[in-house]
Amino acid sequence: MVGLLEERELAARERVEELREVADRVPAELAEAETAWHEWLIARQRVGEVLSGPRPGQAGEADPGAGEPSGPEPATNAPAEVPLPRAARSGSIVPVWRPALSMDVLPPHYQRILATLAEQASGGTPVMSCQETTAALGLEPVPASVEGVRSKMKRLADRGRVDEPTPGRFTLAAGPAGDS
Repeated sequence: MVGLLEERELAARERVEELREVADRVPAELAEAETAWHEWLIARQRVGEVLSGPRPGQAGEADPGAGEPSGPEPATNAPAEVPLPRAARSGSIVPVWRPALSMDVLPPHYQRILATLAEQASGGTPVMSCQETTAALGLEPVPASVEGVRSKMKRLADRGRVDEPTPGRFTLAAGPAGDS
């Protein structure tokens, strides 16, 4: 009789482990699908901008003589307007922070994380772990949820919106805290 109970316990434990593996895999697959979706969205937006905007060198130029001095200017102005991403992951949906960029450009999940960090910072907890952030967001602190939040926090850190003063602990970056 004890042997039968042990067999059923083993089968139940194996089922739980299988389901945990699935639960851990789903957030990663969801993140990949969201990334692909946002890549297509950005591509469509960029094509729309290119098709609707003036061609480089033709905007505001009436005579051919004006084209010569403005030739080098777009090349020197472009890097100042669009900063290069730090450690950017391919297909990311989180733009690099810059002063003119509000929090509204971020997906809702990222906005909630930043709002939670700001709220906790104003309440006296400027640095939070991923587990604390997960709980503050009202999510169940299971490994899959914590890893999803950790992934988002790392991406926000890569983009300059949060800082990671110690591994696994995050706080709002100085610039975004005041601007968004």
